[in-house]
Amino acid sequence: MSTFRKQWKPSRSKDTGMQFSSRVDELRSALRFQDPELVASRSGVSYLRLGPGRGELHVPLLRNVCFFSFPDLIGYDNRNEPLSDFQQAMILYYLVTADGTPLTGKWISFADLPDGRTYNTAFQGYSGDQIVKTFGLDLERFEFVCLKAGGESVDIGNASFIFQALPRVPMMLTYWLGDEDFPSSCKVLFDESASHYLPIDACAILGNMLTKKLLR
Repeated sequence: MSTFRKQWKPSRSKDTGMQFSSRVDELRSALRFQDPELVASRSGVSYLRLGPGRGELHVPLLRNVCFFSFPDLIGYDNRNEPLSDFQQAMILYYLVTADGTPLTGKWISFADLPDGRTYNTAFQGYSGDQIVKTFGLDLERFEFVCLKAGGESVDIGNASFIFQALPRVPMMLTYWLGDEDFPSSCKVLFDESASHYLPIDACAILGNMLTKKLLR
C-alpha cells in the first residue's frame, strides 16, 4: 500500500469538489512508481503493455472506457479527448485506493460508508432528491431512463437498478413510489466494500455523476 493511501483523509472543506480535483498531480505521483499490472489487478481494470516501462490502463467509467497512459497517467476518453479534472481525479483516486477486496453483495446507504454521515444530507440533496423532483410518480419514465443508461433491473422497492460505475464499484438506485399523501423517495446505495475502492469524497461525486447522467 502506498504512503498516500495510508495517509489520505477526506476533505472537511466546504468546497470539497475544488480540493478533490486539485489533488490530481499528487495522485499521479502516488501511482507513477507502482507496478501498473498490480494496480490493474487490484482495481479490476486492464493494462496494455506498449513497451518497456510504458503502457495504457483501460478503465470503464459508467459504460465509457477511459484510457490512462503510463507512466504519465494522463486520461483520455474513447474519442482521444482529455478527461476533465473531475474525471481524471475520480479514476486516479480509484486506482490509488483499490486494494482488491471482494465485493460483499450487501448494499448500504451513503451515510453508512466511513465518514458518510458528514456529507449525507448534501449527497441526498443532489442525488436521490433530484431524481425524485424529476420523475415524481412517473415510475415508467424512471425505469426507461435507467435502462437506457445501462442499469440492470433488480427486484427491490418499486424499482431498482444496478449501475457498474467502475469495475469494482457498483451502485444501486432504488425508487419507492409515493402517493397523494407520501412523496416518492430515491436513494443511491453502495456495496459495503466501496471504501476499499474510493474515499468518501469520490463516492459522493460518483453518485452525482450518475444522477447527472440520468437527468440529461
